[in-house]
Formats: sequence, structure tokens, C-alpha cells
Amino acid sequence: MGSSLLTQRPNRFLRAGLRLPLWIYRLHLGWLLGDRFILLTHIGRISGRPRQTVVEVVRHDKTTGVCVVASGWGGKSDWFRNIQKTPVVTINLGNHKLAAKAVVLPEGEAANALHDYALRHPIAFRELATIIAGRQLTSAELSSNELARGIPFVAFYPDRP
Repeated sequence: MGSSLLTQRPNRFLRAGLRLPLWIYRLHLGWLLGDRFILLTHIGRISGRPRQTVVEVVRHDKTTGVCVVASGWGGKSDWFRNIQKTPVVTINLGNHKLAAKAVVLPEGEAANALHDYALRHPIAFRELATIIAGRQLTSAELSSNELARGIPFVAFYPDRP
């Protein structure tokens, strides 16, 4: 499957739906999203200006505060390209705002994170896989290892005083 799984950017209706969590955060209601989503503030690689996006958390370690997310549209996502140039970011998780460092995970760690997510959220995993693939996948195709080959995963390590 690999990178051929990834579809083009979402259409305008899907983009509008995906931007809804951003407005929830902007209205200071991020706590409604719990620890399933983070507001990521990153620096534009071309403009040098702060940019924001909300991404779904695949894994959140409550002890360390580390959040792992997937770049659903692969390496072409603007936020993903931006954090590669400037990995120092700010994340908002619920009502908590933290400075963090973004680190792209190796494929094996990404597959483990995705497998863990699939076990905890099977319906969300199936929907996410369908969006990424651009078609309904059979259970035989829903392999964490296969999906992780075409999807970059990023861990956000919070700075602790």
C-alpha cells in the first residue's frame, strides 16, 4: 500500500468539518475535546508567521505529556512540513498550553502507535483509514504496519521546567 494510500487534499466540505475543532479551541472550549485533539501552533516555513491547526492524538502519555499524532495527508501536510523546518511548537491539550518539540517517529514506532490507537478506537481507526485511502478498506487491508508506511507520525515532547 505505502504512499499510494494517501489521497489528495480534502475537498472544501471535509476541510470545513476538519476545521471545526480549531474554532472550538479559539472559543476557549478546548476542554470539550479532552485529550483526543491538540491545537498545534507552529511556524510557517515560508512566511515565518505562527500557524494553527488541530490534529487528532493517536497516543497521549499522561505521565510524560507526550502526544503522538499522524499526518493524515502524508508528508505534504503544511503543518508537517512546517514542523520539519521549525520543530519548536506550542500545543494546547484541553486547557493546558505547553511548549514542545516535534520529532518524526521511525516507522516501527509509528506502526505501534497506530496499532494501539486501532485497539482503543476501532471505529475511528476504520474511518481514518477510509479517509486516508480514499475508499472503504477491507479488514485485511486495515493493517497498522501498512498504513504507517505512508503516514508520518510525530511525537510532541513537552518542555518541562
